[in-house]
Formats: sequence, C-alpha cells, structure tokens
Amino acid sequence: MDRHEVAHVLEEIGSLLELKGENAFKVRAFQNAARTVEDFTGDLAAALASGELAAVKGIGPATLDVVRECLTAERSGALEALRADVPPGLVAMLRVSGMGAAKVRAVHEQLGIASLDELEVAARDGRLARLPRFGDKTAAKILKSLEFLRRTSAFSLVHHAARRADALRAALAALPGIAAVEVAGSVRRRCEVVRDVDLAVASTIPLQNLADQLVRGGAASAKVSAQPDLVTVRLDRDTTADLHGSAPEWFGHRLAWATGSLAHLERLQRLATERGLALDATGLTRDGAPVDCPDEASFYDALGLAWIPPELREGTDEVARAAAGSLPHLIERSDLRGLLHCHTTYSDGTNSVAELGEACRALGYEWLGITDHSQAAAYAGGLDPERVARQHAEIDDWNRASPDLVILKGIEADILADGRLDYTPEVLDRFDFVIGSIHSRFELDGATMTARVLRALDDPHLTILGHPTGRLLLTRDPYEIDLHQVIARAAERGVAIEINADPQRLDLDWRLCREARDAGVAIAIGPDAHSLPGLQNVEFGVGIARKGWLEPQDILNTRDAEGFTAYAKRTR
Repeated sequence: MDRHEVAHVLEEIGSLLELKGENAFKVRAFQNAARTVEDFTGDLAAALASGELAAVKGIGPATLDVVRECLTAERSGALEALRADVPPGLVAMLRVSGMGAAKVRAVHEQLGIASLDELEVAARDGRLARLPRFGDKTAAKILKSLEFLRRTSAFSLVHHAARRADALRAALAALPGIAAVEVAGSVRRRCEVVRDVDLAVASTIPLQNLADQLVRGGAASAKVSAQPDLVTVRLDRDTTADLHGSAPEWFGHRLAWATGSLAHLERLQRLATERGLALDATGLTRDGAPVDCPDEASFYDALGLAWIPPELREGTDEVARAAAGSLPHLIERSDLRGLLHCHTTYSDGTNSVAELGEACRALGYEWLGITDHSQAAAYAGGLDPERVARQHAEIDDWNRASPDLVILKGIEADILADGRLDYTPEVLDRFDFVIGSIHSRFELDGATMTARVLRALDDPHLTILGHPTGRLLLTRDPYEIDLHQVIARAAERGVAIEINADPQRLDLDWRLCREARDAGVAIAIGPDAHSLPGLQNVEFGVGIARKGWLEPQDILNTRDAEGFTAYAKRTR
C-alpha cells in the first residue's frame, strides 16, 4: 500500500468507530493519523522502519500498528473486523450531506434504516423529518444529496484514478512480452472525474494472459471480461480498468482510439472517410489494407493532422485546428515561475512560512504567494489584523535572508454575504495581492449569488476570484451563479479568475477557460495547498488549463514576481 491507501484505511477505521459510538478521542486519533499520513512527505515504509514515524505528531501506538500492518501485510485486521461489525449501508450514509455519524446511528437505531434506499423512502414518507434534530429542511437536503450521489457514484476523482492507472501501468510494463504500455482514456485527457481506467497495450502475447498475470501478481483483483483486443480487470471495489491491446505496429492507433472522447473519435472517422481511409476500433485502413502506425504521431500524420495533445481530444474544434496547423502552444508545468494560494500554520495549513518557502525553492519556483484565510473564516483559524502583522514580519525576515525566492504577502479574503471583502480597506492595502473566495451561504439563489460576486469584483483590492463556483467534485454541486456575467465583469475590472488545482475542486471548469481568455481575463493556477504534498496539486491545475486551450501568456503564474505584483496593483 502507498501512503494514500494507508491514509484511506485510517480514515475508514475512524468513520466506523464513530458509527459504533466509540470514544470521541479514539475516533479523532484515527482521523488525525489519516491526515498526517496523507500529508507525510518522506518514504512511509522507511520512516516506519527507522522509528521516525512513531515520533511524528498525530501518530500514536494504535494508529502506528495499523500503518505497520498495512505496509507489511497489505491489509488491516482492525478494519476488517469493523467492517464485519458495521452494516455497509451505514458507511455509505456518511457520504450523504447532512448525515454525520450521530444522525446515521439515530436513523439506524430508531427507524431500522440500513441502506441508502431505505433512507430515501424514510425521507419521502415523512418518518425522517419527525425524528429529533431532523425536520423537513434536513429531509429535503438529504433527498437532494442522495440524488447527487446517484449521479456521481460511478466516478472517481482524477488524482485517485491516475494513481491507480500509473500503478497498473508499472505492473504491466514489468511483464514479459510488453512492447509498449500507456495510460489512456479520461485519465490521459486529464478529465476532472473518471469512470474507469484505460490503458493501451502493445504485446507479443495474448491480452488475456497478461490479465491473468496481473491477477496472480495482485495488481488486479479479478478478470471481469475478455475479448482478444479488450480485457476488463477489477482493481478494487470501486474501479475497473480496460486494457486495449494491439500488435506493436498498430499501437499508435490503439492508443489514440483508447484516449479520445467519443466526439473526438467521430470527427476523426469523418475526416478519414473524406480522405479515402477507414477508421474504427480495429484499426486504420486504406483500401482494406492496414496502415502501420507504431506511435500516435504516425497515426495522426496518416490522417493529415498534426499530433493533437490528449487534453484537447474532446470533440470541439481540435481536429479542424490540427488540419489547419493552428493548434495552441499549451501551458506546461515548467512555464510556471510562481506559485500562489498556499496556506500555512497561521490558518489551517500544516507547514510554516519557511517550510513552504524552502519547498517552493526546491521545486524551482521564483516566488511564492502565501494566502491564509481571513478573519471571517474562524473555523479555519482566519487571521485577525494583529496576526496579519506578525505573518508579514515573518515574510519580511524571509525575504531579507533568501533573495532567490520571494514570498509575497497575500490573503484569501472571504467574500461576505453582501459581496464585501473581509477586512477594511486599510487592512487590505497591506497585502501584495488578494484572492477573494466564497466559503459560506452557498444556498443563495443565482441572482443573489451573482450580484454578491459582481460586487466583490468591483473592489479595487481584489486580484483573483478564487474557486468561482464553489464546487467539490463528487461531493457538492456548484452554487447557482451566472459565470458569463462574472467573466464579463472580471474582464472590465482587470480581475483574474483562478483555476483552483485542488483535485476535489478543479474550478474554474475547463469548458469556460476559453471564454474567460477570449474576454481578456487572466487565469491564475492555485494549488490551494494546505501541506507540502498539496503543492503538487498544481499539476492538475495545469491539466485543466491545457484542457481549456490556455497558453503560457494566459496564466499569471508565468510572470516574474515583479510582473505579478504589478498586475495586482494596477487596479488600486
């Protein structure tokens, strides 16, 4: 198991203990340990062996035992025992908005409910609303959440799917007879959510034999279905993987076919027909004879096209642009000179100003914009003006001692319910830049929410609108807002819009990136990092920017520190 899987085990143990009504301190110990392991930056197994892990704050004797068993036996006896003791439907109910462990226990004990279907029936027939601490509003909220879960339950967040895909690719690459293997499908296109994992495989032995070896070696749990050129294996309870096989000389076709969206492939098929070729899942042919294409460049070249970056293969105008030779030069991670939207221990981050600075310097950045929460976000340790001054003094000390990486003084200021930015103008004047974000009152109607954000955009202190729809992928829908109005006002006021790179957000949606850019709105990529591993979120933000056809000049992070601060000050 890797650290993500170990953290998931600890988190599930905490949830099951909470459902059983165990001591709150014990529950919290496992929840804290899950966060600690998830944020651990070193080699978890090496830290366990050396004793370093035992000394880490947040890891106690009981949680250390679970980590040890996960790493040595690839299982957790404690988790298996709890799963046997708690009905699985109760765990599923924890995913329902408005249903914490106490309420799940209440509906189970008082109404005998043990599944999501039973919960829905009780919410509709009025039994749920009659329970203490529920009521009609809670029942309605639960029904809405159940509908959302049904729409999203078949999907995984891209970072989880990518991790599984990479592990499967490594397992396949180690097998004999493999000529090439690449991650394909929606993971390769960097979609924000993923239904299943796809890999393209070129081999000299039958695909079914490869699948059997994966199962025997533990990289897959079962073979679900098998055809000569397509085999499906199960990776875990929630994820399957499709293996798309071909001979090495046709691997370029197989990789492209396994990667493209249905709309992209339909456009390629129409183009192939226009050019006297035939294209389908089995291959690319001319007059019935297969066209060799050992890599994707040769496949697209055979169609008379420039190679199309995977992120663009969504069936918009990428095929026409490739035919015309006018595809964009997409943003790369290496184009980023600065990083912004990072939280420290001053609010709800786990690392200090200096630790974030050292990490960003090691990653090759020239500047870092720290943006802790503002005072209205009391739940996240938001900074009052006095603590703002203390943090700014610490940043000044860093900048005097470390000229090779500049730390900028930023803030993630709450956009209050009436559209004002948190803090007075005098306090906002102290910052080099301001990100404005909504963290409360998500239930406002669309007109009211839009007016709220438009007023914030009118504040000359605002540099960047953060996570503009407030969505949490597979957890919470976006709030109601007219982003077309927001984009137009942001362009008028010279305010940038963020692509929040946290894989649970990826907001601004890539489908709106081109509209924002064409309107003249600059885009900022922010990892929303609350720990050192969170700095790597930026990779997912770059993926969304690429899906949105964005180029280096469209992204604020590609400017040097002086260029960025000049942008931030121009509206004041």
